[in-house]
Amino acid sequence: MQQLCDEADRKYLSDRLPYPYTLENADWWINFACENEGKNGVFRKVLVNGKVAGNITVERLPDVRKNDGELGYVFAREYWGKGIATEAAKLICDIAFRELSLNRLTAQVYEGNIASRRVLEKCGFTLEGNLKNAVTKGDKVYNLLIFGKLK
Repeated sequence: MQQLCDEADRKYLSDRLPYPYTLENADWWINFACENEGKNGVFRKVLVNGKVAGNITVERLPDVRKNDGELGYVFAREYWGKGIATEAAKLICDIAFRELSLNRLTAQVYEGNIASRRVLEKCGFTLEGNLKNAVTKGDKVYNLLIFGKLK
């Protein structure tokens, strides 16, 4: 987990993922996932031939959006374009709907992140909105696309 997140391509990732990503960050995340699994989220590592290829989660949103969960994922570059993220997303969406009793799932994607858009579309998500100039990442400003999937 530590190596995956430390080496992740951060171009389209939230700054919530620290850099450098230390063993302490990985320990914190694993403890958070264990404490919230099945209550406020579904948290999975994705293995390919016994090697960690990615991390994928659905986290329940707070307050009045408690029946909505946000999908997020990160995969090592060597696994991009092989359908692994799509398959993992399909599986975790099914698990989240069933185990968390959610009505919908939400995913947010920077407009230029075509690969993630395709993953979401293949999993049955639809584009629901475009927040203009909503994300500043380094010196770049991106539109933020909001995708949704109903149970």
